[in-house]
Amino acid sequence: MSEIKYNLNEIGTRPWGTWKCITVGDKYIAKVITVNPHQSLSLQTHLHRDEHWTVVKGNPTITVGDITKTYGFGQSIDILVQTRHRLENLTNEVVEIVEIQMGDILDETDIVRFEDMYGRNS
Repeated sequence: MSEIKYNLNEIGTRPWGTWKCITVGDKYIAKVITVNPHQSLSLQTHLHRDEHWTVVKGNPTITVGDITKTYGFGQSIDILVQTRHRLENLTNEVVEIVEIQMGDILDETDIVRFEDMYGRNS
């Protein structure tokens, strides 16, 4: 049995922007992630989930493992469990992605930060 700690339409505020939970299912959730201009998510990994990101607005710079690339509308990337990753918005426009999390344990505590421009620890 999976452990999911999100509620439909739940919104989280972070230093870089916001996330909103748009669907919750057994072993998956989907969020819209909004990243403000010149902000960045942590370089991070997750111990219990895979993620799939699809760009729906803007041009984020995404690092997965050792590869960093700028993505455009409709482009997507898979992030496997325990893979280091980061999304950066290096532009003057808002970036939005749809993030699908898949796994047995899905909650905001499943994060290990390696670098964070806001001084947050894991």
